[in-house]
Amino acid sequence: MDSIVAGLDSASTADLVEAAAAITTQLTQRSAPDSGTACMELAEQFATALDQGEQVLAGLIAVVDRTGEPKRWGLASTQAWLRCRLGMREGRAQERLTLARQLPRLQQINQQLATGALSYGYAATIADAVQRLNDDDCTAAEGILLEAVAGGVSARNLARLGRRVHDLVAELTGTDQPPQDAARGYQRSWMTVSRSLDGGCYLHGWLNPEDTAILDGTLAPLAKPAGTDDRRDLAERTAAALSTVLSGGHRDTRVTVIADLQTLTGDDTPGRLRDGTPIPAAQVRRIALNAGISPLILSPDHVPLYLGHAVRIATAGQRRVLETLYDTCAVQGCEVPGLLCEVDHVDGWALGNSPTDIDKLALCCGWHNRWKHTHPHQIHITTTDGRFVYRALPPDGVARSRRGRPVDQADNPWHDHAA
Repeated sequence: MDSIVAGLDSASTADLVEAAAAITTQLTQRSAPDSGTACMELAEQFATALDQGEQVLAGLIAVVDRTGEPKRWGLASTQAWLRCRLGMREGRAQERLTLARQLPRLQQINQQLATGALSYGYAATIADAVQRLNDDDCTAAEGILLEAVAGGVSARNLARLGRRVHDLVAELTGTDQPPQDAARGYQRSWMTVSRSLDGGCYLHGWLNPEDTAILDGTLAPLAKPAGTDDRRDLAERTAAALSTVLSGGHRDTRVTVIADLQTLTGDDTPGRLRDGTPIPAAQVRRIALNAGISPLILSPDHVPLYLGHAVRIATAGQRRVLETLYDTCAVQGCEVPGLLCEVDHVDGWALGNSPTDIDKLALCCGWHNRWKHTHPHQIHITTTDGRFVYRALPPDGVARSRRGRPVDQADNPWHDHAA
């Protein structure tokens, strides 16, 4: 083993990555031992090696992020590259990007992760906790959290500790007196919304005292039990109260439900949201009664009917049609919600080839809208069920594979209609 390691010292980074990939490929072709004890030992050893690999991956990601290379490939950000090219889910992509950006400030974490003395889970948790701290507080927080790890705290409890690491650092450095504005309750509130796989979402955030008072005054009366037979707990009643406020307390609140006319007149055929989530027929009718109905006419093959042309700006009706068709930006892999996208003339309105007809429009995020028209030879467009799909191609002269699949380097047709 020592001779093998000595031979690797002179190998390049590319050679070592290729060797690691080859070894992993060989391991996938081997059966696990029959002994449970042996498998535990091997799993722990291999997990340590994978954690060390995460340190290597973080270094590579950091360079990609610093150089802005993804934008040459039609990807708006490093996080988009991690999702599209490496197949990561949103949360994992954000976690790895945060680690890559924070490791240069976390010298002890970097060293321990590289030697296998610290797991990836602990390192990622600490990186997330310190990303909003300045360099001095970051160093102090690193020591506090590593001390907790040495004391045997679990990764889950370390995450809880990380959420209050700012207070712990302030206590350690003697700067724990809140500023005057904070004492008056002027700190900014925040909230994040994370989509779940079933079409729902998780809410997480913090409200300052003033916003908390508004929340309590609005939701508390609505969250009271509806009667002695109301078996919902407080959390369920609070969620119902929030839904009531959102659906009836703002004129601009919109929920797009796609349904057949027969469903509204009593049929059991379910409707669906823009992202395809099914809605029971009874729920569709309840929404229609409470919110009113705006018709959207589709042809038998689900292609939106013609709504007009000859003007530069899409009409409100066309916009609603497009928001129904496009959950997200038309560029493959881009997850910017359609509601936040711009209306894009597929063939370029300025060239006179694309009137503002519904079958010549798509939704595209602002970044990709500009990128598409400045890199026309790196866009490959297909159509499916009346919906345009844009695929970003590699830069000219760059040949590489995408997760083992060759990249098409043929002359790019502007359109490749595949119904």
